[in-house]
Amino acid sequence: MKEISFSFIIPVYNRPQEIRELLESFTLLQEAPKYEIVIVEDGSTDTSESVIKDFKDQLNISYYYKSNSGPGDSRNYGMQRAQGEYFIILDSDVILPSNYLKEVNDFLENTYYDCFGGPDNAHPSFSNLQKAINFAMTSFITTGGIRGGKKQVEDFQPRSFNMGISKKAFLASGGFGKIHPGEDPDLSLRLQKLGFKTVLIENAFVYHKRRISWKKFYIQVNKFGLVRPIINQWHPKSKSLVYWFPTLFSLGFVLSLVLTLFNIPILLYFYVLYFLVAFLLAFISSKNIIVAFQSILAIGIQFFGYGYGFLKSTISLLILKKKPEHAFPKLFFK
Repeated sequence: MKEISFSFIIPVYNRPQEIRELLESFTLLQEAPKYEIVIVEDGSTDTSESVIKDFKDQLNISYYYKSNSGPGDSRNYGMQRAQGEYFIILDSDVILPSNYLKEVNDFLENTYYDCFGGPDNAHPSFSNLQKAINFAMTSFITTGGIRGGKKQVEDFQPRSFNMGISKKAFLASGGFGKIHPGEDPDLSLRLQKLGFKTVLIENAFVYHKRRISWKKFYIQVNKFGLVRPIINQWHPKSKSLVYWFPTLFSLGFVLSLVLTLFNIPILLYFYVLYFLVAFLLAFISSKNIIVAFQSILAIGIQFFGYGYGFLKSTISLLILKKKPEHAFPKLFFK
């Protein structure tokens, strides 16, 4: 196969320090094939322009400023102006391992796919909170599951913090839609309908440095829950009982507490066992007891936030028959 040229597409909104850390990781890439970096400033008031100037002599960077229209539209904007044959979309809060692009290039040269996703991981320098949330978002025992996968998975639904798409697939699909979050699984499912294959590249992981608090984490996972029934409505074949798990888990936990009040604690014992296993896995992976304790809280927030959002959205769409744009206008950019 001929050499692939890559364009990294990075939307950013008021986060110049994140861009600096990400660009610094670009300068450390090893054995990298030809690539460019396209940064799209999405209506920021605190722009990254001065940071980007510091790297102009080291990296091939194109910089665009546009009015705020959301991350999906900003990615489309960048891909429309990119020069590469293959686009790699990153969030501004990630850091690349030095072998990232080599892993992607070697995989695609050996087994070409028009769309891929990669896992996320926690860097040793991350805060305890970031490590705990990363565990909740990636562990196989939580809703993160597949992101921390250890093998290639076809028909994987990439997430746009670490996602690749060929120029051909972008042009055929029209890119990302106006919903956020949820624009990435929507695009993945539309690509599959068009006949393009998607895959998880296990070794193409990024360090995902989420700038997040407990409150922001709840808001984030709650939105994930709100979005999933909308995606399932748009793409009926994507429906799965798995998406009900956080809701059922949360309702079951409440039921276990009620039963315990009536001296029937058996169900609560299962939850205690589950959280004990999660604590041990978090401690083994982080070697930090604070991270292990915080991981339990993160998992609880993840399940309850997602589960409540999923149930609320399901009731609005299926029982009340509301249109997604009317029921949840904050999820859509105009």
